[in-house]
Amino acid sequence: MTPYRELAPPAGLLPVVACLWEHDVPPGHEQRIIPDGCVDLVRIDGDLVIVGADTGPVVASSGSAPTSRTSGIRLRPGAAGAVLGIPASEVRDQRVPLAEVWPDVGPALADALDAADPAVRLDLLARTVLRRKAERDALVAAAARRLGAPGSRISGVAQELGVSERHLHRRTVDAVGYGPKMLGRVARLRRLIALSTAAPASLAERAAAAGYASQAHMSDEVRRLTGLTPVRFLEDATLTAA
Repeated sequence: MTPYRELAPPAGLLPVVACLWEHDVPPGHEQRIIPDGCVDLVRIDGDLVIVGADTGPVVASSGSAPTSRTSGIRLRPGAAGAVLGIPASEVRDQRVPLAEVWPDVGPALADALDAADPAVRLDLLARTVLRRKAERDALVAAAARRLGAPGSRISGVAQELGVSERHLHRRTVDAVGYGPKMLGRVARLRRLIALSTAAPASLAERAAAAGYASQAHMSDEVRRLTGLTPVRFLEDATLTAA
């Protein structure tokens, strides 16, 4: 197994940061990244980038270089727009150099990370995010929780929150990177992963419990979001912090 570690963020970052993480990547390693509703700030191969919210699977290969450590901070769904200072939709499905979004901070931070011991790089990233003094969009955070419930509907969530569907869509696109429909699909996939790691059950039973209309619906959605069949994907799927 490739070492991947998630660490709890400092208390002051808990409202906007899901976790700090490190990944020691060996040469020739292939990693499949699936949508989770989050935006990450990542230092990889010496470059500092914003990894926008993905709408489909991304397969990254490490090449033949020696084992390297990738470090990152994962922003909670609904926090990215405020932390970045731009609509999160501008980095959706993209890997953008941090210096392009934070020209006053990015270059100096990259230099500091280059000079720092690997053990303190996450602390530098965390302190930089803390200085942004950003707040997660409370409306979007509440919508994300409700969309995570089986059987939820966007119209019902908007009504519960006292806003129009159009207003909820706009706020979610700005804060997450995509709209409530996509956020609900991601939440449903995460429910499926959680169910698959909690207790043995048939695919049909897990599909129903996760909120899919049928096993066929679940299979189609898993293929679209992960690029794999449900059986293959769920063999070793783990639920990451989000």
